Amino acid sequence: MDADRLFRGRLIDHLQLVVRDLEASRRFYAAILEVLGIPIGGGGDGYFWADELVVSSAGSEAAQGTLTGRHHFAFQAGDREIVAACHRAALDAGGRDNGAPGLRPHYHPDYYAAFVLDPDGNNIEFAHHGPAHRSVPAVEIRF
Repeated sequence: MDADRLFRGRLIDHLQLVVRDLEASRRFYAAILEVLGIPIGGGGDGYFWADELVVSSAGSEAAQGTLTGRHHFAFQAGDREIVAACHRAALDAGGRDNGAPGLRPHYHPDYYAAFVLDPDGNNIEFAHHGPAHRSVPAVEIRF
């Protein structure tokens, strides 16, 4: 992404996880991202990134030697099948089940999601909001 562009309609610019085992995390996130159709954008000594997600080792310059701890975040999935495929891919890549694919009507009637714990214990969700909740494209603003 060019540094001179701003995307309105997205709350998060980027999220960085600092992990114990970078290669285990790369295998885990690469498996999920492949299902979602999002490539790993790049990397270097002690880190990799994809879209707004940056994953680095504690020894990387940006991490300053400190692990980030436990977090919860969700990847958007285009349909229920993608939720299930992400869940399976995450488990096959070393994740631990934290909630099988299914409806979560306490969020809203069409909310379908699954949860896994990544190699560092972060609670990773795959969420599909159903046909009544269409996503709105982000608006790009150029400087």
